[in-house]
Amino acid sequence: MAVNLKTLTPSELLVLHADVTDELRDRGVTRSSNNPLGDYAEYLFCKAFEWRQENNAVKAFDAIDEKTDLKYQIKARRLTPQNPSRQMSAIRNLEMKGFNILAAALFDRSYQLLRAALIPHDIVFTKATYREHTNSWRFMLYDTIWLEDGVVDVTERLRAAVAI
Repeated sequence: MAVNLKTLTPSELLVLHADVTDELRDRGVTRSSNNPLGDYAEYLFCKAFEWRQENNAVKAFDAIDEKTDLKYQIKARRLTPQNPSRQMSAIRNLEMKGFNILAAALFDRSYQLLRAALIPHDIVFTKATYREHTNSWRFMLYDTIWLEDGVVDVTERLRAAVAI
């Protein structure tokens, strides 16, 4: 069965990718379920908020709002039945305050957005845990984060960006 990928929307391509990833994992070919999630999250946040995406050489942040000069670190997690963890990927040098706001999102196994938030650095710093063996900070995106003063729920804004 041949599929013309050029005719599929980005959302359809991501659903197809999710199905392929699941099959590869079931066959023992792969062990991870997370890629290309990080790039997709950066794309959505930048599209939704008109941020300028930084190149990969910049380590402290992923995007900047040129109107406000605020710097954003963007993280995402894909929740699957096999791995429902809400741990964001490692945050390096959190104490150096290389970003102002963490833009974080949760997706389901088919890359459909579940929730998204803008979280001030100070909240991330107080909620994250330093891990010496990886020299990084671990941040868990639990539902309680949305209840913190200063956190902005941007789920609907990102959903609108998906629809465009």
